[in-house]
Amino acid sequence: MQSGHQPVRVGIAGLGAVGKSVAEKLDAGIPGLKLAAIAVRDVATARGRIKLASPCEFTDIAGLEPLCDVVVECAPSALLDDICRPVLEAGKKVVVLSVGALLRNEHLIDLARERGGQIVVPTGALIGLDAVTAAAEGTIRSVRMITRKPVRGLVGAPYLVENNIAIEDIREPLRIFNGTPREAAVGFPANLNVAVALSLAGIGPDRTTLEIWADPHLERNTHRIEVDADSASFSMEIANIPSENPRTGKITALSVIAALRKMTAALRVGT
Repeated sequence: MQSGHQPVRVGIAGLGAVGKSVAEKLDAGIPGLKLAAIAVRDVATARGRIKLASPCEFTDIAGLEPLCDVVVECAPSALLDDICRPVLEAGKKVVVLSVGALLRNEHLIDLARERGGQIVVPTGALIGLDAVTAAAEGTIRSVRMITRKPVRGLVGAPYLVENNIAIEDIREPLRIFNGTPREAAVGFPANLNVAVALSLAGIGPDRTTLEIWADPHLERNTHRIEVDADSASFSMEIANIPSENPRTGKITALSVIAALRKMTAALRVGT
């Protein structure tokens, strides 16, 4: 990590809806942070898709780590290991959005521990992770999450395809999944990173319970969590406005920016 008055060099892996938004906000200027590099598959296409005011390197995944102090992963989950491993081996930080894929790449957590790196999971589309992590310092008896999404944000999920569940023409809310975040991470890899983040903050991906509903009347992704612990019992609900990618809320990119700000802020609010 850079020290003194040198800005923290931030790299972004992927230039989808979230990656593009994060890049533009960094390029607009955030004290203590500098957009240093963006890793993309096609540099020419990427340069045409985003206009930046300040110099920034466009590279591939392999070229990202030497240019950056922190890397933000905004890519398909299958690339998680390729993105994170070089960064963690160098003892640096990586902000992970494909949280569900961490359950299939737990060696990355061990690598971070061994090399002095860190995996940062931003709050993303869910409120209350601070309260859950605090409650986990005591005893949490149960954590339940109910997710309701517009139909267009769920169509094509592997779980629906494999189980021949058609939701395109439903007229009433339909519960399409009842299980755990670990199971959902496989069946809904583009949708339920938020549930895995909740489980990692609390009692784990096998004890947390999760319902997923497809709702033709909704325009926003909604998440409700209910926690029963020895320190407190609480429930919270959030309705997120989708980004240009209907599977991802606009607040996800803002959550990444908030997490990056905390790395250099003189005043840090929240755990």
